[in-house]
Amino acid sequence: MSLDLAIIGGTGLYNFPGLENVEKRAVDTPFGAPSGAVVLGKLGDKRVAFLARHGENHSLAPHRVNYRANLWALHHLGARRIVGVNAVGGIRADMGPRVLAVPDQIIDYTHGRFDSFCDVAGAKVEHVDFSEPYSADLRAALLAAARRAGIVAVDGGCYGATQGPRLETRAEIARMRHDGCDLVGMTGMPEAALARELGINYACLALVANWAAGCGDATTISLPEIFANLEATTSQVPPIIAALLAV
Repeated sequence: MSLDLAIIGGTGLYNFPGLENVEKRAVDTPFGAPSGAVVLGKLGDKRVAFLARHGENHSLAPHRVNYRANLWALHHLGARRIVGVNAVGGIRADMGPRVLAVPDQIIDYTHGRFDSFCDVAGAKVEHVDFSEPYSADLRAALLAAARRAGIVAVDGGCYGATQGPRLETRAEIARMRHDGCDLVGMTGMPEAALARELGINYACLALVANWAAGCGDATTISLPEIFANLEATTSQVPPIIAALLAV
C-alpha cells in the first residue's frame, strides 16, 4: 500500500473534512496501540491517511500519546510524507494568535517519553542526523501550498517542546525565549525524531492558539480564546493540504 500523504491532527483537528471513500484501519504495532484507528481516504485522486494525535475525543494528554505506535502505524500503512498539525503558543512578536507557521528547528524540553525505536531489546541503535529536524523539501512544499491557497504562513522558527499538559510559567517562557524558541507546544517531540528514524519526510504546520505566558499583550491565558483561535486557524488546514496534494 502507498500513501501520498499522512496527516497527524493535533488539538482541534480530530477528523479531516473532505476525505472520500473513507476506511478506518486499526493497526497493531510492536509498541502498543496508536492513538486510534487510522482513517484512510482520498482527497481528489490522492490517497491520504489521517490520525488524531490525542484520540478522536481528545482523551490523550501530550505526555500519554504513544508516539512510537502512531509513527510506526502510519509508516506500516505506506506513509512516506507526514504533516504534523500542532497547536502552539506564540513567543516571537510575529507569531501571535491565529498565525500559521512552518518551523524549521526544535528544542526538546520533554522528559520520560519513549523517544526512539532503538529503545527496545535487540533493536539496532541508530544515530540519525537531526541537525535539521524537519524535511526541507516538505517544508518548502507546505509553504508553497499555503501561498497557492492564499494563506499566510510564517517560514521558519524554533518550536520548543514542553512536557504538558499544564501550560508554562512566565519564567519558563522567558527561559525558552532566551534559548531561541519562537513557539511553544507539547507534541512536537518525539514525533519529529521518530519520523526521522523511520526515514519519513516530516514537517510541522503550527497553529498559534494563544500568546505564551508573558508574551504579547495577554496578561492571562483564556481557554475559550484558545479554542476560538484554534477553530479559526484549523479551518485553514484543509485548503493548504489540498494545495499540497494538487501538485
